[in-house]
Amino acid sequence: AIIVYRLPWTWKCSKLLMKFIHAGLNTIAMILAIVSMVAVFDYHNASNIPNMYSLHSWIGLAAVILYSLQLFLGFAIFLLPFAPVWLRAALMPIHIYSGLLIFATVIASALMGITEKLIFSLQNPAYRESPPEAIFVNCLGLLIVIFGALVLWMASRPHWRRPPEELPKAPRPNGGTSEGTEAESTMTDCSNADKPDVGFNSEAARKRNLKLDEAGQRSTM
Repeated sequence: AIIVYRLPWTWKCSKLLMKFIHAGLNTIAMILAIVSMVAVFDYHNASNIPNMYSLHSWIGLAAVILYSLQLFLGFAIFLLPFAPVWLRAALMPIHIYSGLLIFATVIASALMGITEKLIFSLQNPAYRESPPEAIFVNCLGLLIVIFGALVLWMASRPHWRRPPEELPKAPRPNGGTSEGTEAESTMTDCSNADKPDVGFNSEAARKRNLKLDEAGQRSTM
């Protein structure tokens, strides 16, 4: 969801479609996060394990709460057509920063969670003896770190941003080039385009008057 605006093949799609894809992916992630939270609390209650005692649980719950707020504000401000443009422009940097912050928080929570699980689960042999399970999970943690670093790198590259959409240009009635986006240049072009037409019409009217005068003089002779 973070890099959906950074993929070059998506630049050909409309910005509204990209917004729906971005919101849809975040909604799916939020549903999965809620399901996982319910499963964790149910497992702890069934196994008589205390809830919310470790740093992993604190950071994980904080990430879920911040993510829900981020998703709600994103829907209300950037997807629905009710917020004014100045409010969207003012909140966009905060929206981007908070999204990256929540992503980094989730990465940290995942690393602490798998480490905590290894410490509690591996007893014989213990975690400190580096059994195959420990090596596998440590490699998984390194892959999570690499994945997070790649996503943050892609999201921070200015040249990977989606290009701004150009305003549509309407063709002129006389078949000339398209109008510019600046009102002043448009008015200048239109006024310049009208001048030859006015001159041509006045010249044609003068010739018609001369022909009528000549015809009138011949008729009187």
